[in-house]
Formats: sequence, C-alpha cells, structure tokens
Amino acid sequence: MSPMAMTAFVTGASTGFGTAITRRLAAGGTRVVASARRTGLLAEVAADHPGMVHPLELDVRDRSAVEDAIAALPAAFADIDLLVNNAGLAKGLEPAQDADLDDWDQMLDTNCRGLMYCTRAILPGMVARGRGHVVNVGSVAGTHPYPGGNVYGATKAFVHQFSQNLRSDLHGTGVRVTCVEPGMCGGTEFSAVRFGGDRERADAVYTGMRPLGPDDIAEAVSWASSLPAHVNINVIELMPVAQSFAAFQVHRS
Repeated sequence: MSPMAMTAFVTGASTGFGTAITRRLAAGGTRVVASARRTGLLAEVAADHPGMVHPLELDVRDRSAVEDAIAALPAAFADIDLLVNNAGLAKGLEPAQDADLDDWDQMLDTNCRGLMYCTRAILPGMVARGRGHVVNVGSVAGTHPYPGGNVYGATKAFVHQFSQNLRSDLHGTGVRVTCVEPGMCGGTEFSAVRFGGDRERADAVYTGMRPLGPDDIAEAVSWASSLPAHVNINVIELMPVAQSFAAFQVHRS
C-alpha cells in the first residue's frame, strides 16, 4: 500500500510525540485524524497541512465518545490504515505507599483503557479490509523498573503485553502491530505533567544530558509503518545515548 493512500488516527496529537507524529505523517502524504482533548492546539497543525489533517476533539477515556467519534468520521478519513495510540501520561513520582490514588486512576484510564477503546473501535475495519497497522507508544518503564515508577510502569507493561497479544490475535489478518518504547524524552509536557506543573523540577530531569525528542519518536513510527506490508516490527526500544542501565538497589543495615 502506497503511503500516499494511507489514513492515520493519532491520539494525544495536540502536543509532544503526537504533534510530531501527525506532522511527519501528513508531510509524507498520509491523511491524519489528529485527536486530542485540546483541539485549539491542533489548529496550527491542521493549518500547516491543509486537507491532510482532520482535528478531532476526543477524550480517549470516554468509551462512548470514542465509539461515536470514529463512527462519524468524514468519508475521506473513515478508513483507518494506521492507528497510533500515543495518548498517555505519568502522574507523580512518590513511592507506592504515598502515591495519590487519583493519579493512579488517571494513568490507568488514559494509558490502558483509552488505548483499548480506540483499538477496539478501529480494529474491525482493519481486519475487514485485510490490512492495517496498530502502533502503541509504550515506554522502557514497562520493562525496567525504577523508584516511583509503580503504576506508570505497570501501565506501560500492559501496553507492551497488549501489543504482543494483539499480534497473536491478528495472526493471518494482514494487520500489523508495533510497540514503540522510548527512554528519556525532552521537548514534551511529560515531566511537567508528572510533577504537577513544576517546570523547574521538570527541567531538572534533563539537566546536563541530551534526551530523545518528539521527532525521534516520530521517526520510529514513520519507519515502522512505511515498511513493506509483509514486514512487522514487533518492538522498538530506544534511549538517548546518555541513558543506560544501572545496578540493582541493595539496602544495607
């Protein structure tokens, strides 16, 4: 399938990874349904790619809203070839015994349930057409634990395993599934959201090192989705060169 004929559906498209992915796909000739809760932030993206980007106000946590929005897409954007489940967030970095349960609920609702709702709504069309690609944005936090990662890491472990199980369920349908799992990324609202808008604390996360950026993630999504239809990239794990692995913690009395 030529990239010129593709239609994509990107969640969390108003900032960060989602904006970069939307711009990269639209610049390459892919029509994009750019969904987010804050559609005002999508206006500039749509204006820069006339006719190629359809802004859609959507909270992926609302199951009925997801189903209704996808059913009501304009004809030119209705047949989704590429779903990029990008919407997600981290809230808080406290140890589990001190964590805010509202933060946990918000991460579960967005990172897991929202991803499920969008996938379930779009997948039948892909299967019926015998083609398509689901790209889920996970995190290295789903594989590598760290203090304070608790529920955020667990939600990203879910994204990884859900992606793998989709591959098994979709065997023989022609639909591909990829999980993109980044390490430290700057240039997004991720850390600011995690620390409740504390910009100084958020900026300190990236002091003295060069993190990945939104364009790096967009490149990974673009590459995986542009390969021939018989090639499936199961998982992409990427980190900045400045980030690697540390030894296990040992508590000594």
